[in-house]
Amino acid sequence: MKLFSIILLLCLIITTQSNAQGCVAIRSVGGMCTMDHGDGADSSTKKWLLNVNNRYFNSYKHFVGTVEQTQRTDLGTEVINHAYTMDVAVTHILNSRWSISADLPIISNTRSSLYEHGGKDRHTTASFGLGDIRFTAYYWLLDPVKMPKGNIQAGLGLKLPTGDYKYQDRFYTTTAGVTVMGPVDQSIQLGDGGTGFTTEINAYYNLSHNISLYGNFYYLINPREQNGTSTARGGTPSATAVANGSDVMSVPDQMMLRGGANFVVNKFTFSAGVREECLPVHDLIGGSLGFRRPGYIVSGEPGVTYAFKKLNVYAFVPIAITRNRTQSMADKISSDISGKYTQGDAAFADYAVNVGFSLRF
Repeated sequence: MKLFSIILLLCLIITTQSNAQGCVAIRSVGGMCTMDHGDGADSSTKKWLLNVNNRYFNSYKHFVGTVEQTQRTDLGTEVINHAYTMDVAVTHILNSRWSISADLPIISNTRSSLYEHGGKDRHTTASFGLGDIRFTAYYWLLDPVKMPKGNIQAGLGLKLPTGDYKYQDRFYTTTAGVTVMGPVDQSIQLGDGGTGFTTEINAYYNLSHNISLYGNFYYLINPREQNGTSTARGGTPSATAVANGSDVMSVPDQMMLRGGANFVVNKFTFSAGVREECLPVHDLIGGSLGFRRPGYIVSGEPGVTYAFKKLNVYAFVPIAITRNRTQSMADKISSDISGKYTQGDAAFADYAVNVGFSLRF
C-alpha cells in the first residue's frame, strides 16, 4: 500500500503544474487527483492534504504555427515574460472515495517589450496578486480497497473569477517621457474574468511493486466569451482590432492531457511522461471572439519525488518538444476581410521549473 500512497500523492503533485510556457495564456489548474489512502485505506486518519507548488518560466521564443521566429531575438524585439505562480491546494478526504479540494494561486509576472512602449526602448510591466480560485469534488469510480492495482478518478469543479482580469500598469508612449495607465497584456493578467466549470479524469495502474502508469485529463469550460478588458494598453484600439474583435480580451477554454510512468527506488520516485497543454481556438460553450493566443505545447516531463513519513518534496521540469501558435478567430476574420492569410505569433519558454511539497495530516 506504500506504493499506492506514493502514486496518489504524485497524482496530486504533478497535476498542479499545468500552465502553458508563454504567451498562450493557460492558467494554473490547481491541485487535482487528491486521494491518499495510506496504509489500509483508513479514512479515519490523514484526512487532509496540503500541496504547495512553485512554478517559474521565462518565455521569449516567438512562434507562428510551429515555425520559430528567430529574427525576433536576433533583432532584440522579442517579448520576454517572467512568470511565477505559487499554488496552495488544500484537500479534505471525506471517505475512501470522495474528496473535496480548494486551490488558491498567488501570481507574480513581468513582461518586457518594445512594441508596447512606443517601439524604441524596452520597458517592463508587471502584475501581482491572487489568481482564480478553484473548488473541486472528486470521486473514485472503483472501490480503492477492492481495486488497489488501479483506479480512475473523476472530478468536477468551479473556477471563480477572483483574479484581477483588468490589472493595469504604466506604458510608455511614442512621446518622450509620456506614459499612460492601461490593462497589461493578457499573458500576465491575474485572471480571465470568467466563471468556469472544470472536468477531470485522473487514472493510475500498478504494473509491479516499483513501476506504475498514470494519466490525467483536464478541461476548463469558460462560457463567457469576452471580459470587456481593452487590449489597447491605455490607448485607442486600432481599426483592425475593432474590425476583427481583438480590441477586447477573450475568455478561453483550456485543456491539459498528460501520461507517463513512475519508478520507485527506495524513497525516491522518478517520473517520465509527456504533457500537452492547449488553449483552443473554439470554446465548447459560448462564443470564441475577442483577443486570445490559441495554441498548444507538447513537453517531455521528467520529475523526481522524495518521500518522508508524511511529507513529499518534488521537482518537475516540463521541457518543450513542440510549440504551435494556431490561427485565432481574430486572425481568421482579418484573413476574410483582407483576402490575405493572417496568423499571429506567441512567445514560448523552453522549459518550466516546478518545485514544491505535499503534506498529509
